[in-house]
Amino acid sequence: MNTVIISIILIPIIEIYLFIKIGSQIGAFNTISLVFITAIVGIFYARYEGLNTLRSGFSQLVKNELPAYEILSGATIAFAALLLIIPGFATDIIGFFLIFPLTRKIILKKFSSQNIKQKKNISDDFIEGEAEDIEENDDKKL
Repeated sequence: MNTVIISIILIPIIEIYLFIKIGSQIGAFNTISLVFITAIVGIFYARYEGLNTLRSGFSQLVKNELPAYEILSGATIAFAALLLIIPGFATDIIGFFLIFPLTRKIILKKFSSQNIKQKKNISDDFIEGEAEDIEENDDKKL
């Protein structure tokens, strides 16, 4: 919860700072053009990578295997496309890192290994027991 609130506050501040810095170096028109160009190029590349991931997922299904990586990769590509649509340079950089297959694989491997470590640290709290079917006509009543 706290990271979401901090992200909502920090991301626009970082984007405004980068707009001012880059705009003072290359000009306002060039800055706006650069934001639109990165969004357009990013969306087309996200579409291309999304279709490749979809093809890969179908080939995994044909082999009768679970396309787990492809599902996760597709969700990551959709998130990256959202980041590329949002105007700004920091979100565009993160979006491009998530779209390129090499960096996406590294990032997903890092996050999945962190989740596995966190799950191993959680103790298995469960209660063992037996279940028994009770019929209506049975003499055993609860």
